[in-house]
Amino acid sequence: MSAGWWRLRWLFNRRVGLTLLWTALLLIAAVAVNVVGIQIAGGIEGWQRWMDAHTGAFLAWRLLLYAGTVWCWLWMRRRLRTREPERAAAQRLLRVEIAAIVAVFALEASLLTQVG
Repeated sequence: MSAGWWRLRWLFNRRVGLTLLWTALLLIAAVAVNVVGIQIAGGIEGWQRWMDAHTGAFLAWRLLLYAGTVWCWLWMRRRLRTREPERAAAQRLLRVEIAAIVAVFALEASLLTQVG
């Protein structure tokens, strides 16, 4: 086998496959919800009005998702720091945490600045 095959071997393990499957299923479900919502609301304009009217509920949902993500992250971080106590691991974690916070703030800022 070539050396390139060994570098891609991680792509073919069970955990990655299940993660990709769940991601694909979630994307398909999101598209299906939007298609059904458009049909029920009578068109894209009606669907947009319904979503605009329920902005507060969507914000609450996102905040719950963020809270769950933070809780899982702290649990994972505690386990990782126990397993890898060296300073380099802490620096990597800090970089990932900063990047995640910046990404969430950028996404939320883009939602707040959209013209309704």
